[in-house]
Amino acid sequence: MSSNLSHHAPGRLGVGFVGSGFNARFHMQAFQAVRDADVRGVWSPNLEHASSAAALARSLDLGAAKAYASIRDMVADPLIDALWLTGPNHTRLDNMEEIVHAIEGGVGTLRGIACEKPLARNVTEAKRMVELMRRIGVAHGYLENQVFAPQIQTGRTRLWARGAASCGRPYLARASEEHSGPHAPWFWRGELQGGGVLNDMMCHSVLLVRHLLTQPGAARSSVRPVRITGHIASLKWSRAPYAAQLAATFGREVDYAKRPSEDFASVTIEFETADGQVLIGEASTSWSFVGAGLRLSAELLGPEYSMSWNTLNSGLNLFFSREVRGASGEDLVEKQNAEVGSMPVVANEAAAYGYENEDRHFVRAFLGKEAPQLTFDDGLEVVSLLMAAYQSAELGKTLDFPPPGLDTFVPAVARGAWKAL
Repeated sequence: MSSNLSHHAPGRLGVGFVGSGFNARFHMQAFQAVRDADVRGVWSPNLEHASSAAALARSLDLGAAKAYASIRDMVADPLIDALWLTGPNHTRLDNMEEIVHAIEGGVGTLRGIACEKPLARNVTEAKRMVELMRRIGVAHGYLENQVFAPQIQTGRTRLWARGAASCGRPYLARASEEHSGPHAPWFWRGELQGGGVLNDMMCHSVLLVRHLLTQPGAARSSVRPVRITGHIASLKWSRAPYAAQLAATFGREVDYAKRPSEDFASVTIEFETADGQVLIGEASTSWSFVGAGLRLSAELLGPEYSMSWNTLNSGLNLFFSREVRGASGEDLVEKQNAEVGSMPVVANEAAAYGYENEDRHFVRAFLGKEAPQLTFDDGLEVVSLLMAAYQSAELGKTLDFPPPGLDTFVPAVARGAWKAL
């Protein structure tokens, strides 16, 4: 142990990744901009995938990362101070259980655990995640990147400082995330993912609208959700040719002819402030978006001011004529849909989408330099809003929040019982 510790520089955080897929690799890109951390390890149930992700971390000069045979082994290694949970939704709770059992069994200690969105697939699982976290008394963070996007941070700060201070608080926030569909098969399977696009991406948008409507420096609870209206639909991927395309791409288990998930969702949340003001948050998400690639957008409106954000307004566009030939890819923008014509380029997606600021913040939080801005408790609140939105969509009406039965509710999409209209 002393040999390992001698290579652990003081004031730095050794980070291990649980998961080796797209999300973990996106975080690794972001960690290039984080000063006080080293990526030390990766665990995946597929050792080859873990080794590949560890090799990526080394190639980015993030640290002497290696693949681990188990989560327990990462907890046991004194070089690893914190874990980033980036695996699939259906593995998250099991991964957390293994971490807690290792710590309670005296195998090792951790300074922090950060969990990707959503915290869990339903409220029962989310409450279990919070309970496990409290048992071990370790610092925790909920990884919601859009709150940390530079334009969101700057726009919110300036709008509240100038517009709201002069003319009164903002009253309407909108947020949207749209693309053409996820990378991996498990996202498309409601029973694994916990739902469809509402569970996958609305977790970003419902937190973002509340964040925008909350005065900087005030508690998030100062903007309280009181009513919610949700709507879900399968607009594209349950159509016969597209259902066949999904099955051909991801395998017969992704069967949108028989077991679809929603590829479009919208939610309206009515909030109240402590002094009785009514605020509105509108959010929409889509896997059926047709455009250049991933589009994140948000608006915040008040009595005499507004802000808007759209990641496809990137400041850089390239044009390729039809004579240009090349392989398809995602070298211009995430979830890229075309290689010809006028295409926006997001030059540093890890920065633009908030991952750099997010990872920098949680490293500092786990080193004790600042308080975490988002915790597992915030993740539980988000899951509660998502499940209430599913309840509203299934019942076809607006619900008071929180609605009865929320703690045990599992969406029809996640049970394989939902039928696309």
